[in-house]
Amino acid sequence: MYILLSCAVSLDGYLDDATDERLVLSNAADLDRVDAERAGVDAILVGANTIRRDDPRLSVRSPARRAAREAMGKAATPLKVILSTGDLPSGAAFRADGESLVTSGTVESVVGQLHARGVDRLMVEGGGRVLTEFLTSGLADELQLVVAPFFVGDSAAPRFVHDGRFPWHADHRATLATASAIGNVVLHRYLLSVGAVDRHWLARTIELSLRCPPSTTAFSVGAVVVDASGDEIAWGYSRETDDLVHAEESALAKLAPDDPRLPTATIYSSMEPCSGRKSRPRTCSTLIRDAAIPRVVFAYREPSTFVDGEGAEELTAAGVTVVEYPDLADQVRDANRLQLGG
Repeated sequence: MYILLSCAVSLDGYLDDATDERLVLSNAADLDRVDAERAGVDAILVGANTIRRDDPRLSVRSPARRAAREAMGKAATPLKVILSTGDLPSGAAFRADGESLVTSGTVESVVGQLHARGVDRLMVEGGGRVLTEFLTSGLADELQLVVAPFFVGDSAAPRFVHDGRFPWHADHRATLATASAIGNVVLHRYLLSVGAVDRHWLARTIELSLRCPPSTTAFSVGAVVVDASGDEIAWGYSRETDDLVHAEESALAKLAPDDPRLPTATIYSSMEPCSGRKSRPRTCSTLIRDAAIPRVVFAYREPSTFVDGEGAEELTAAGVTVVEYPDLADQVRDANRLQLGG
């Protein structure tokens, strides 16, 4: 299950003010973006205090998005999940349309319940206590945090998160995927899980593979090297500097062989690093081992179109951690239609 946390805060980190009126932190364009995110999930979850305080509908509002969901055989709006151990208002807005589930327990147990119901993508919208529980548990894959350009300045107002032990700290930072202005607010997308981070960097390698000069005798591959702090330190793609250079080879050539970041880095490649090569004596698997990189992540196994590929097996035998995301393989095949005859 992919768990997306979504909220908006003031510059001083508040979700709302202390008055009885709901504070609108976002703008129309961002609210439409949130509606699009809702349309893409299987369930939306909030805590009971959010229901009592803000009375949200938790529905997909756009008629076009509702219709698109129904055309795919889904309900017009996702399942609404409310964490509550007490009574909720009988006239609460979330009851107006769609299926709802009022439940309680730890966030781990609730996620288990939802998984059993077939929920593959969950959106958590608050409030602060619920967001804190998901963050401190390490269950979240992504945080979409919108910052509004004003202050609340009232310690009695609800804060974004409460006290807790979070997996991300000064020595283990979350990965900032994007930061974008939406009118007068800024959306920050933070990737929190290993899987979300890996997919982000694999998307970058696939993007790089599209820059490769055309060839019918070698694959089009992209590669990036990411250090332990989550920063990209080198990138490359096939035939970047000459007709024979491979993506991993090109990326590693931009770093000194004794770069102290390499022994704790990860190299991402759109395709399995080569273990056999006709053009040059050192394969990409050999270059990775010689660089002492301990982790390799790729999307697509190298087909035997040009040589027999056993890079994953060779690296694993050498003690390197190898991770494959085969669900992204179609994108790599698309980038290699010329070579694969597609």
